[in-house]
Amino acid sequence: MDAAEQIKRFYEFLEKNYHDNLLETIRKGKNFFVIDFQELSRFDPELAEELLEQPEETIKAAEIAVEQFELPSPVKRFKIRLTNIPEDQQIAIRNIRANHIDKLLVLKGIVRQSSDVRPQTISAKFECPSCGNTISILQLGQKFREPTRCSCGRKGKFRLLSKDLVDSQRLVVEEAPEFLEGGEQPKRISVFLREDLVEPIMEKKTTPGSKILVTGILKEIPILLREGGTSTRFDIIVEANYIEPIEETFETIDISEEDEKEIKKLVDDPKIYEKLTRSIAPSIYGHEDIKEALVLQLMGGVKKERKDGTVTRGDMHILLVGDPGAAKSTLLIFMSHAAPKARYVAGRGASGAGLTAAVVRDEFLRGWALEAGAMVLANGGYCMIDELDKISTEDRSALHEALSQQTISINKANIQATLRAETTVLAAANPKLGRFDPYQPIAQQIDLPPALINRFDLIFPVRDLPNKEMDEKIASHVLNIQQSMDIKEPEVPIPLLKKYVAYAKQNISPKLTDGAIEEIKKFYVDLRNMGTEEELIKPIPISARQLEALVRLAEGSARIRLSKKVTRTDARRAIRILKYCLMQVGFDYETGQIDIDRIST
Repeated sequence: MDAAEQIKRFYEFLEKNYHDNLLETIRKGKNFFVIDFQELSRFDPELAEELLEQPEETIKAAEIAVEQFELPSPVKRFKIRLTNIPEDQQIAIRNIRANHIDKLLVLKGIVRQSSDVRPQTISAKFECPSCGNTISILQLGQKFREPTRCSCGRKGKFRLLSKDLVDSQRLVVEEAPEFLEGGEQPKRISVFLREDLVEPIMEKKTTPGSKILVTGILKEIPILLREGGTSTRFDIIVEANYIEPIEETFETIDISEEDEKEIKKLVDDPKIYEKLTRSIAPSIYGHEDIKEALVLQLMGGVKKERKDGTVTRGDMHILLVGDPGAAKSTLLIFMSHAAPKARYVAGRGASGAGLTAAVVRDEFLRGWALEAGAMVLANGGYCMIDELDKISTEDRSALHEALSQQTISINKANIQATLRAETTVLAAANPKLGRFDPYQPIAQQIDLPPALINRFDLIFPVRDLPNKEMDEKIASHVLNIQQSMDIKEPEVPIPLLKKYVAYAKQNISPKLTDGAIEEIKKFYVDLRNMGTEEELIKPIPISARQLEALVRLAEGSARIRLSKKVTRTDARRAIRILKYCLMQVGFDYETGQIDIDRIST
């Protein structure tokens, strides 16, 4: 199909389907218009096929067709944007190959990095000093192109008359963790945005950590060698035609009818709590209380937004502190595979944007770019932080904000931004003196500020204590695994566990019953008023922060049953876990009482 035929057919399509909307858009001063690909496909399947195979020329034909209407005002560089592209055009970043170059494709991902918006030349006019002829040169690549000769025969320097500039921006888009198999590293690709796609209203939708759907054309760009010339290898980028934000939900995890039946079957099992607990890191013997808490953390509590604007987080943060070789890292790595939308980062290697966010140089546009770290990329999911005590001072400050406000603020190199970090955190830290000492306050044992430690709902010591009976069981467990050479599989397989968690979080928002409120209230009041009657020296065994943690634990317990009501049983389970935590890290051996100040100061 030649260009004239394409223009004619696009004119007919726009006339029939979009005439009034198109004129209204131009009347409002907008320089772009979005058309539905499925409507075009129904109107003219042949033209739609041309659009997929030769997108650049076909989109240009559509833009020329717009100029043939009797427009209310003249338009310059009017753009046609495409939405609702067929799902078979969607491609994973890791599957992009040379045969996709110059084709229209759609990809989903998380914005890892976004550069400053910078002007870019798209065309330039030159004048020939000999004959005065004007020469227009389209600027398609990275290198500024000048004419080599004039029609009059002159070669050499030409005078630059003018440049046509447009705003441009580069994004680095990374595969979302929920689309990866366990242990796979996410792949990245550069996406270039121009003109209306970098307007302030669009820029808000492409901040680092945002999940987006990119419709664009795959392009190859030459790699320039240091010694001059061009490499035989090429890099690839996507020239964006349209960007759509994707709502952050667990719906992206595909749950079939068969999966739903499996989940309901699990829920009907009276031993479901024990089964889930045994499914957490089955190669590690013991630590049942910690594993049960990790199951409840996976399910999480319910986020509450009140009319006055206050927000109570539903995410539950857990810190494991303990002796070397006590399997803390193994627990974290297992949870990063078991949790949907999870990221794992080690504190020692969490420099730059590793944990929170950073400002980095953008080599393409020669400006600054904002790069998201693990906490931002895991927004709406889970982040496992190993060796928390090794993170930088700067990251500690940002992490404090992330745990309390669920945001990360950046103010560097002319970039000011606030990124969302609604992330559940499971962290591990090592005591300063090597081993955990139950007689010392925990804040004195970890190289972390008390204010940061205090942001965790639950803190568990993971201890390695000599005990003949326990040591025999651990040795038998480990040696049996080594002898069989088989990996000990969880009772609930990881793929099903992920779907179970996603299904519960997506569909179940349990509310406290009167019975649950009564149980939690009684425990809270009784614990706060136990012990000595001398008010001035009385330790504070529990604070309102732990009260909120109790509610989140109880809500997580109800979600396991897919129940919309938090019962007394759920409240008692939450109380038991919190009590275990307080006895481990908040018990004062001198007074024989629980003192919350042993954790928070």
